[in-house]
Parts: sequence; C-alpha cells; structure tokens
Amino acid sequence: MKRKVLSLAIGSVLVSALAAPVAWAQDAAPSDASTQEAKATNLGAVTVTARKREETLQSVPVAVTAFTADALDKLNVEDIGDLDALVPNLTVYAARGSSSTVTAYIRGVGQSDPLWGVDPGVGIYLDDVYIARPQGALLDVFDVERVEVLRGPQGTLYGKNTIGGAIKYISRGLPREFDGNASVTVGNYNQLDVKAAIGGPIGGADSGLRGRIAVASLNRDGFGQNIVTDQDVSDKEILALRGQLGAYAGDNFDVQFAFDWMDDQSGVRGAQMLAPNRFVPGVQPLDSRYDVRNGMPNVNDTTMKGASMTVNWRANDDWTFKYVLAKRESDTETNIDFDTTQAKIADVKAFYADQQVSHEIQANFDAGGRARGVMGLYKFDGDAGGQVLNNFFNLLFGDTQGQVQTESIALYADWTFDLTEQLKLDVGARYTDEDKHATVLNRGYRDATFTTPISVAANFDKTINFKNTSPKISLDYQVTDDIMVYGLASRGFKSGGYNIRAQATAVPRSADPFQDEQVDSFEVGSKMAFLDNSLFLNLAAFHNKYDDIQLSIFTAYDSNGDGTDDAFFGDFTNAGSGTINGAEVEYQWLPGEHWAISGNLAWLDAKFDEYIFKGVNIANQQEITNAPEFSGAVNLEWRTGLANGGNLSARVGYSYQSEVVATTEVVRDPITGARTQPITQDGYGLINAGVTWRLNDAWSFSLNGSNLADEEYRTTGYNLQAALGVLTGFYGPPRQYSLTARYDF
Repeated sequence: MKRKVLSLAIGSVLVSALAAPVAWAQDAAPSDASTQEAKATNLGAVTVTARKREETLQSVPVAVTAFTADALDKLNVEDIGDLDALVPNLTVYAARGSSSTVTAYIRGVGQSDPLWGVDPGVGIYLDDVYIARPQGALLDVFDVERVEVLRGPQGTLYGKNTIGGAIKYISRGLPREFDGNASVTVGNYNQLDVKAAIGGPIGGADSGLRGRIAVASLNRDGFGQNIVTDQDVSDKEILALRGQLGAYAGDNFDVQFAFDWMDDQSGVRGAQMLAPNRFVPGVQPLDSRYDVRNGMPNVNDTTMKGASMTVNWRANDDWTFKYVLAKRESDTETNIDFDTTQAKIADVKAFYADQQVSHEIQANFDAGGRARGVMGLYKFDGDAGGQVLNNFFNLLFGDTQGQVQTESIALYADWTFDLTEQLKLDVGARYTDEDKHATVLNRGYRDATFTTPISVAANFDKTINFKNTSPKISLDYQVTDDIMVYGLASRGFKSGGYNIRAQATAVPRSADPFQDEQVDSFEVGSKMAFLDNSLFLNLAAFHNKYDDIQLSIFTAYDSNGDGTDDAFFGDFTNAGSGTINGAEVEYQWLPGEHWAISGNLAWLDAKFDEYIFKGVNIANQQEITNAPEFSGAVNLEWRTGLANGGNLSARVGYSYQSEVVATTEVVRDPITGARTQPITQDGYGLINAGVTWRLNDAWSFSLNGSNLADEEYRTTGYNLQAALGVLTGFYGPPRQYSLTARYDF
C-alpha cells in the first residue's frame, strides 16, 4: 500500500505517556466499551515526520522527544525553558540578565554567548522557520500543536547551527471547522495570564479560505526587587500575537500566510552577589537570591516579529513540493549591571538588532516502493548588529559596535532504501556555502556621554567563507514487529566568524576569525514496545568527537605594555577538541487503566581532549559547560473518568541533575598561576505536581505547582573577580503555584 505523506513539516516525536493521552472508557458509548478499554491500557501509534516524511514513532531511527498540546498543559510547560528536565541531556534556560533570550545545550553542545557574530549550537525553529538569534527565542507556549526536540547533530536536514540538536515549536494549524479556546491563569507573585485563540473557515466551509488568530498576555510580579528603587526584578510582562491565513485549492494545493509578534517588557533578571566585591568596601551580598541594588535602569525590552508564506503542492501521488519564504527581525535594549551595586564598577548598556530572510524549497518523493526521500535548497540572508556601551569604574568608557552579515546557501538530500523487509538504509548529505562579513568599530571615550572618542581598540572590515559537507548514514533493523534497532553516523557543524569584542590594538590575534566547529556523532539505539503496547522503552547511546570548540571567555591582557595584565576583554576562540559519550533512556508505561508512568534517564561524559591556552594544553583542568554527568525525571499520573463524562487526573513529577559547570572560565592561568572558580551548581532535584479536572468537552480547570520544595539552584552567572571583583549567580524560578480555567469551543 502506498505511503501517504501528511506534510513536509520538519518534525519529531517520542511522546511521553502524558503526551499521548489515552481515551476514557466512560466517554464511550456502551457498544464501544471494549475498544475504549483497550485504548485506556495501550499506548497508541504516533505519526512522526522526523525525516520530513510521515513515519510511525517507534519505527523512526532518530533520538527525538516531543510533546503534544495536551501534554504541555498537563506538565505546566509555560515556555521552552520548562522542557529542561523532560528531555534527556537537554539544558535550556534564560540567558544571563534576560528573561526571553535563550541558552540551549543538547548533549553538552550549545552556546551561551548571545552577542551578534556568535551562532547558537542548538537550532530554534518556529513553524519550520529557523530563528537565527537567541534574543526573544525562549518561546512562550500558547496555541501550540506540539514542541519537538531532536537530539544530536542535525546537519543534513536542518543545517548549520544544529550541531547539538534542534528545538521545534509548531503552532496550531488551520482547522477545517470553527473552533477556539480561552484561558485565564492566576497564581502567586500576582501571576495573571490570559490566552485566547479562534480559527476556522472564512466565508463558509466550502470557501477554501481558513484563518486563525491567537493572543497571549503574560504577566507576573518579580521574584525580587531593587531594594534601592523598589522596582520589581525578574518579573514578566509579555504580549504576543500569532495570525494565520490559508487559501486551499482542493486537497493538492494551498498557500498559507503566517505572522507572529512578541513584545517583552519584563524588567532585568536579578543576580545574587556570591562574594563581596573588593572595589565596593562594606557592601555585602544580599540574603535573597533575587533582590538587587543595581544602579542601572530596570530596562530589558525585546520585540520580535516574523512573517512567512508557505506553498504546498501535491503534483501527483508520488511527488510533493513545498516552498517557504520567511522574514524575521528583533530589537533588544538591555541594561546589565555586572556588579549589582550602585557603584559604577561594570555597567553595560546594550542594543541588539537583527533581521533575516530565508527561502526553502523541498521536494518529497514516495511512490510506495523501496526508495523514498526528500531533497531541498535553502538560502539564508541575515544582518545582526548593535552597540554595547561599557562603563568601568566610571573611569574607562568604551563601546562595541558593528554588524555581521551572513549569506548562506545549502543543498540537501535524504533517502531511505528498503534493503529487505526488515533492513533499511538511510543516507543523506548537506552542502553549505556561507560568507560572513563583519564590520567592527570598538573605541574608548572621554566620559559617560560616549560622544568624544579618544582611542580605537578595533576597527576592521573582513569577510570569511565557510564550506561544509555534513553527511549522514544509518541502518535500522526491525527485529520483531515491536522492536527496532538502529545505528547512525552523522555530522553537524556551526559556522565560525569574528569576535566583535576584539581588542585588536592590544591583542592583534583577536581580530582574526575563529573557525567553524564540528561534531561527528556515532549512535546506536532501539525503539521497543512490550506488554501489548502498554510499555514503550527507547534507548540511545552515542560517541561524539567535538572539534574546534568555540568558547567565549574573559581574557586578561597587558593594556599599557608594562608586563602586567591590567585589563580584560570578551575573548572568543577555538579551544581545541573534546569527546562526549552518553546514554539515554526514555520510557512510558501504562500499568493499568488509571495509571501512567513516564520519564527519562541520561548519562553524559563530556571532556576536553585539547584546550590550548597561552600555548599550554590545559584540557585536564577544564570542564565542558552545561553537561551534567547524570540527569533524569519521573512523572506519575493517576486518572479516572467521571460519571458525567468528564475526567480527573493528578500528577507528581521529580527531576534531578548532578553537578554542572555553567560558565567557561580558565581554572588556572599556566603563565601567571592565577586561579579562577567557574560558576557551578551542585546536584539538585525539583518537585512538580498538578491536578486537572475536565468538567466536560468545554470546561477544564487545573491547579499546578512547580519547584514545590523551593530549591535554590543556579543556572548561570558571571565570574569577573580578577578584573572587576564580580562574582554573581542567576537562579532558576522559586516555588510557584497557579490555577487555570480553560474554555474550548
């Protein structure tokens, strides 16, 4: 029987037990009782598109996790940062000082520096459109169809900057029938979230036009305050909008337009001083991990918007074509008070601006025979830039300004061949040709007005070209109807560029380009179903060779030639190489009609093989960041149908991760012997719980709590003690609880 391709959306999916909710026996008519009982005790097949074509969950040889809209609601996922513990070997959180800038790592590979000129290591996608910059990319969850996380290099189908993996946010599609929903959430810290969506045919069911619009207003008081100004910090104030319009000429041709907009006017994130600053005598760390006494304005604004057009054409039963044109842009103004005091030790005001235009053409072939695949052409043009104003000790004033222009074009193909009924071969490759053009002007100024330049630290206009071929090959064997094993070899790369913070006058090499980094990954895994599909167990083990690792570190240098390092700058360099080994387990089990258990376990062994600093290999002293050795989570859910046709469910979840290093710092300078303590976080666990009451098909109510033990845990921080006396940490959210009422129609 010929396979039918549902869509060309790039996709996923290993759904947790909560992500594939079973039907309730009480909802069925009496004649369907046996069928509904089976559904209540079995995990049904899930359709996935991990290789841009339709496949079932347990047959796709890819390490991937996804969550449906129902699962995201039940698990109280408010933004993609809440996926951190739900996906093995995933670390994702808000970047330092921001509430909507994302930092993401998968299997120890990512990038924490949000400055332009530096690319992320985990690709973020909104409805198949790549978001090139991290500002605004910590996407809030509303009117979503599913969220998918692909683990490991995705260099063939997804391209550069997916060297660690990809996170895909898929909005709710255009419905054939009129529907919508509205919800209100209230919680502690004066949380008030309002979300609404409506969609359906326009001008009648047979008009061929469909539309949808969704809005969200997300508000919460701060976790802390500025004790000097009484202003909230670590608060939330976000407005978001998404709109879609589709024109359908039968089932074989359609054109869809989409628009999204987000305005984040949340205040700055509070950072706790972890040790007294020697330059501010008598000022001690505050007791609260969120309170601050910053001297800079409480401004951390980001706007992000995008528009796209997607054309789908099914030429015949064998060929389907898709074209996506998209434009995105964002603007950010942020204030970073590194020292967190009223003193002007290290005050930074930054402006970011970027825009991008992308084109993608896909051709998908499936004639129902032994071969099927997808081919594509991708083109990306992006401009990212801004200005960063630095005030050190109210004595040294400088700025970093410029722009990085990226022009990239790629060709890719991925084909599957049925060698036998049980054995399949998948081969793919992507070729990328990319130019990066950097214009950089870094200057010193006379005073804090930044109007009279007195020195030039860097002034260059350079272009570099990167070419890369990322192949993939995999074999999968269907041992039985319920057990599949696979082996996979793939490559991913992240393009290099220029350090826009360069101090080229004092440190000439800092104006040289840093090279692209590359991961060669070797993975084996298995997808297994047991006990009449009531238990899914998926395993993966991998060995990654990580070369030319890009690192952002603060480096001291001699600014006046007296032989003493008396200044520092944000350096960006290729450290060398590393080896990352790991294993992952994901499980779903329905032990009975009323119970569901799901979770994951992960092990990671990430080490530098080479880290050259000042001509010395210090690999044995350094640790790879955001790579905890052990992590895992378990979710236990109880659910039952109610006599009136509704249902009730209750869940409790626990997640754990071992000690993690959150920032890259040179532990010991091999020349001077100076030592630095990286920002670390000891192992910790979080407890979450929730109760959901679905009254009927329209009304539902849920009570949720997160971090119920109010665990204190750092996600990142700054260690600038040598030059600025700064040692600070940014913490994850405290205990929160909320009540949501939702109406579906």
